[in-house]
Amino acid sequence: MPFKKIQDINLAQPSSWENEIFLTFDADWCSDDVLSYTLDILEKHNTKATIFMTNNTPLINRIRANKNIELGLHPNFNNLLRGDFKYGKSIDDVLSYYKKIVPEAISVRSHSMTQNTHILDSFEKFNFIFECNTFIPFSSNVALKPYKHWTKKLIKTPFFWEDDIHCIYEWKWDVNLFLKNKGLKIFNFHPIHVFLNSENLTKYEASKKVSSHSELINLKNKRYGTESFLYDLIKN
Repeated sequence: MPFKKIQDINLAQPSSWENEIFLTFDADWCSDDVLSYTLDILEKHNTKATIFMTNNTPLINRIRANKNIELGLHPNFNNLLRGDFKYGKSIDDVLSYYKKIVPEAISVRSHSMTQNTHILDSFEKFNFIFECNTFIPFSSNVALKPYKHWTKKLIKTPFFWEDDIHCIYEWKWDVNLFLKNKGLKIFNFHPIHVFLNSENLTKYEASKKVSSHSELINLKNKRYGTESFLYDLIKN
């Protein structure tokens, strides 16, 4: 089964997304050790993917050097909504902050999938082309497809699977179940769940309290989980 990056989607060519798999990853401020673990998997299998970055890290240069991986951005507007101006005092300020991390990014997914008309307008202003904020779960049985935002500049690319939401819905860990789904197939992973091989959110919650990489390793799930699912997707 072939893999594509979000930036490979072409609305004029349905073949660019139909019967393709899109692997995406939200970095979510994970440690370099955790992010490197996911990169090792992608590089080992020569797999295309899109990684939405939340923070600067020396690993960005490693990712940028890999032509199979697209660097996108994962801006956090939650602070702004709470009146915390950590990343800026306006939507544009927040996007300016993140664009300095990956200036070339044309794909974007907000942390917590935050979106509204003003944010979407700013995405266009900052030259994003692909927006991936709409989650419609696999269990809805809706066949997804990319489509133009009403301004006709931004392309919306809805997704149907995410590792933590899989745990919440308690879907079966069966790759074939999801690959049979018709329509756009964008999978979203988090490096921390890949590293922990999360099968539920219990160990993930526990991981927030650890302070060392060795402690994190001890929380890794030895049964089937998120990492197992990623491997099965890649090998399918």
